Amino acid sequence: MDHDHSYKLLFSHREMMADLLQGFVAAEWVDTVDLTTLERVQSSQVSDDLRDREDDIIWRVRWQGGWLYIYLLVEFQSTVYRYMAVRLMTYVGLLYEGLIRSRQLSPAGDLPPVVPIVLYNGRDRWTVAQDIATLVTEAPGGLAAYRPQLRYVLIDAGRYTESALAPLRNLVAALFRLENSRTPEDVQRVLAVLVVWLRDPAQDSLRRAFTIWLRRVLLPARLPTVSIPEVQDLGEVQSMLAERVIEWTEQWKAEGLRQGRQEGRQEGLQQGLQQGLQQGLQQGLAAERALLLRQTQRRFGEACAQALAPLLEGMDNPEQLAEIGEWIITADTGEVFLARVRGV
Repeated sequence: MDHDHSYKLLFSHREMMADLLQGFVAAEWVDTVDLTTLERVQSSQVSDDLRDREDDIIWRVRWQGGWLYIYLLVEFQSTVYRYMAVRLMTYVGLLYEGLIRSRQLSPAGDLPPVVPIVLYNGRDRWTVAQDIATLVTEAPGGLAAYRPQLRYVLIDAGRYTESALAPLRNLVAALFRLENSRTPEDVQRVLAVLVVWLRDPAQDSLRRAFTIWLRRVLLPARLPTVSIPEVQDLGEVQSMLAERVIEWTEQWKAEGLRQGRQEGRQEGLQQGLQQGLQQGLQQGLAAERALLLRQTQRRFGEACAQALAPLLEGMDNPEQLAEIGEWIITADTGEVFLARVRGV
């Protein structure tokens, strides 16, 4: 609930919507609208049924002398939902009913275009149809003419890599980088950029929204056993991480390794109880080794990570892997770090 509400708070800011459209919606119409006219649609302009959906955000923007409605469905699921296109068709219909009732139409009485957008940040990649027509069985005798048509824009945050996001001066790219962060150092790098981008007093509200999301959602998810102080500003979050980076890196890493073992075991159990336990353990250990390689690459560079990879092969002692994780933090150079690993 905190996650959904904090995302709604973030995307209630015009700057976030403008960056979402410019940076992540590859369509010609984005270049033809006037993003300075972006405005939230008031609840009085939508139907009662749609108004009760607290997780939805509706914006409109000027386009060729009229309004283009952008329907942003901020709904986060742990699994991909095959029938999202059906759900969106219902919501778009409710939106149109509200616009008809409030007479938000063209001079000729036409309805405005609506662009449904799904912002998805689940672990698995989104693989289901984005067009409702593909969900309806083909039928003979001219029945194809009655197949409904509605396509939505999908923004799958998890498919964007750090190398693709980091060069962008884009608030949503920064949000996705934070979502995909693996260490407190990753968060610090993005925070340093956000503090600069949002230093204008006019950005106080958006800066506060990022702070709330970090304090209530991202950091508790990464550090579930840590009491997060009631910081009030991004600068305070930045200082807090700087003060506790070593302590929190250990806990962050431990939580990541625990989740890796748990996910591996769960997947193994689905394939068979006795065989699955062993397979799950191996998958968890593989996740630990992969995490160590990523941390080494970020701390000491790609060459050091490549040298570490063959040394980790076959290591199946969780305590030994945890000790190597500590050396990533305490070693002054990659050479010292590798020497310690080779001495295991």
